[in-house]
Amino acid sequence: MRALINQSLIGLAILSMTAVLSQPVKAEVIAGQSGNVRAEISYDKPEEYQYKNVRLQIIRASQTVLDKKLPQESEYDRPVGVFTDNKLPVLDLDGNKESEVIADFFTGGAHCCTYSLIYRYNSQSKQYNQTRHEWGNGGYRLQDLDKDGLPEFDSQDDRFAYAFTAYAASGYPLQIWQYRQGKMIDVTRRYSKLIYSHAAEQWQTYIQARQQGDDGKGFLASYLADKYLLGQGQDGWQRVQQAYKKSDRTKFFADLRKFLRETGYIR
Repeated sequence: MRALINQSLIGLAILSMTAVLSQPVKAEVIAGQSGNVRAEISYDKPEEYQYKNVRLQIIRASQTVLDKKLPQESEYDRPVGVFTDNKLPVLDLDGNKESEVIADFFTGGAHCCTYSLIYRYNSQSKQYNQTRHEWGNGGYRLQDLDKDGLPEFDSQDDRFAYAFTAYAASGYPLQIWQYRQGKMIDVTRRYSKLIYSHAAEQWQTYIQARQQGDDGKGFLASYLADKYLLGQGQDGWQRVQQAYKKSDRTKFFADLRKFLRETGYIR
């Protein structure tokens, strides 16, 4: 009798497990809308940190114009709406009266990396064209910085990550982008007031880092890059050289000058 009961319990357990496994994975959705343009990203999440069957659908005036599986470098590329309160950004980025769609992804890891797929409508082909932009360790904020009715991508220059120190002690110069006719354009130098404020913040962060026992090289690098954006490179160098007195200063200054030239800050 006991054997029969045990067999029955095992059978019920198998049936229960089969029922759970056979249940379809519920698709999760991130959506956004502007005017008659609605966009949705749907994906399956069969396991923690796994994202499969990621699809983008764009509907214009109740007609589906795009419905495709989005490219992922791995199944750990996670669609995110964290930059815009868990909504899919649908808005006019370049002033052509057509709403672009921004699909943001996080590739996993402690802090890296994020990238955006931007979709622009081509009225001649009646299709959407895609542009990809890498943000690296950071992300962006959409803000109308020049008050012209079109948003800028307020971000940071991720090339400075690990350049002179560990990630946690790295500083990043300000970086501002505009999307125009299917391309991302670096327009940082147009925003001198914002750069000036950012440079001051980087200098204060350097002072705080020194007080906490760090050499502060990461923040000196980002400060000097900001100064070059302002056209004040010579003044920036003078201040950095006066501040940094450690034994590796000659090598640090040479490496920093080379890096700023390679990244386009020194022209």
